[in-house]
Amino acid sequence: MKARETDPVSAFGGVLAFNRPVDLAAAKEITSTFVEVVIAPGFAEDALAELKRKKDLRLLDVGPLSKAMSEGVDLKKLVGGLIVQDRDLGVLGDLRALQVPTQRKPTAEEYAACAFAWKVCKHVKSNAIIYAKPGQTVGIGAGQMSRVDSVKLAAMKAQMPVKGCVMASDAFFPFRDGLDAAAQAGITAVIQPGGSIRDQEIVKAADEHGLAMILTGMRHFRH
Repeated sequence: MKARETDPVSAFGGVLAFNRPVDLAAAKEITSTFVEVVIAPGFAEDALAELKRKKDLRLLDVGPLSKAMSEGVDLKKLVGGLIVQDRDLGVLGDLRALQVPTQRKPTAEEYAACAFAWKVCKHVKSNAIIYAKPGQTVGIGAGQMSRVDSVKLAAMKAQMPVKGCVMASDAFFPFRDGLDAAAQAGITAVIQPGGSIRDQEIVKAADEHGLAMILTGMRHFRH
């Protein structure tokens, strides 16, 4: 339900992926709207009966998920060959151990929201910007040519108030315009890799807006 509330328009006719077996309650939420494909590591018997009521709904049971499924290499096709790269398996530990260069430190709620936003950000196409609160995505800006455009797009796509949310960025901010736009939208904290030659300018912008900022030292790029 939380995922659908993030963007109910785009959810219509979409694909749903679960990291746990689908129970009856989840199945009823699925059948309450138009979904084309459901992928999950299993389906409860009563959930399966509920889902089979929907015509043309395709169900994929992938079986138990394992670490081995995410290991190996990532292949990208291009004219004349393939790009072979390691999978992005980087994860963060305790966010409180990371650098906070701003005058204001994140609150406990902001740390929780940033941890969630960072996980989502990893799987969004670059340039990726996520607005979130603890446990829920609020806005997504993906695949734009400039980071500030992703910041503005995430605010535009948000179906819930952005004010009070945090923002995650998959790579550093090359200019302060992204911070300025996010602050104008109402965010209170930022999690981003850092590493720009203008990091001092970015931190200064955050301080001017009263934002807390977490630097991960790790970036994600999904193309």
